[in-house]
Amino acid sequence: MNNSSYVVGIVGATGAVGQELVRLMVERNFPLSSLRLFASARSAGKTVEFAGKTLVIEEAKPGAFAGVDLAFFAAGGSVTRALAADAVASGCVVIDKSSALRMRDDIPLVIPEINPDKLRNHGGIIANPNCSTAVMLMGLYPLHQLFGLKRIIVSTYQSVSGTGADAVRELEAQVQAHTAGRPLEHKVYPYQIAFNCIPQIDTFDANGYTGEETKMAQETRKIMGLPDLKVSATCVRVPVVRAHSISVSAEFERPVDLDAARVAIAAFPGAELVDEPAAKRYPTPLDFAQKVKCGVGRLRLDTAFDNGLSFWVSGDNLWKGAALNAVQNAELMIREGLLKPAAAV
Repeated sequence: MNNSSYVVGIVGATGAVGQELVRLMVERNFPLSSLRLFASARSAGKTVEFAGKTLVIEEAKPGAFAGVDLAFFAAGGSVTRALAADAVASGCVVIDKSSALRMRDDIPLVIPEINPDKLRNHGGIIANPNCSTAVMLMGLYPLHQLFGLKRIIVSTYQSVSGTGADAVRELEAQVQAHTAGRPLEHKVYPYQIAFNCIPQIDTFDANGYTGEETKMAQETRKIMGLPDLKVSATCVRVPVVRAHSISVSAEFERPVDLDAARVAIAAFPGAELVDEPAAKRYPTPLDFAQKVKCGVGRLRLDTAFDNGLSFWVSGDNLWKGAALNAVQNAELMIREGLLKPAAAV
């Protein structure tokens, strides 16, 4: 990290990812000269405590980003479409969490452990991947480097925090109602989520896949530079508060060696190998909530694919799947001299 400091803005500061971004600014000692928090007009004027200071939330609107060096957008696609270009025109670099711009050819979609070179040609906006995609690739990419990926079939087990704070409250309320013998109500999801699994995340496309499943396929191809990769995903919401898990069955171009696979995952900077079946040691969402790395385990030769390997990965959807990945991209840009504070330009 260089010795410069930056004016950083967080758009969507009152949401789950926005709050994690504020927290990570402190925990990772991000080089701030000041932090500005933005949200809707409804939240403008509210205050947030940050590093012993009281910050007043500003309204996110055109013209609000003058003097901001870097803005993390964590307020949904409609806000990104409305304000990201205005922020760039003000001289701000935008790192966006939403899906609004991920698949545009002129906007890099970046996981720093995988395709950091894309940060060099960002044009002002960098896209952050979908939470389930980012977590999955912490286990899949080192295996691709070793054996050459051909196709994957994946099933996700996604926590309710991926939907937002209302979903977390709904799960907690349903558990409490069940314990008290009261009827369980649901508003956020089409079905009760407590003690249940819901095999729908996002809306259904004409081909029967949901938007979340399509994102996983398209984003994986773009990030890994494999435009013809065959992907089939089933995305499921489960009654877990935080951290997503993914079951992956992958087929590779070259023969798979389990020992070599374990070594590659253990050496990968975004992964922690937890793979001791005899000792019943494998990753779980509880173990990898609020952790920088994603846990990878249950490695085994796949019995349906030639040159196949199956594994399980758990990782924090609010961290590696959102806020942390965005901060890591910014940190890498600073280390590489790709992000200059306005005062130095």
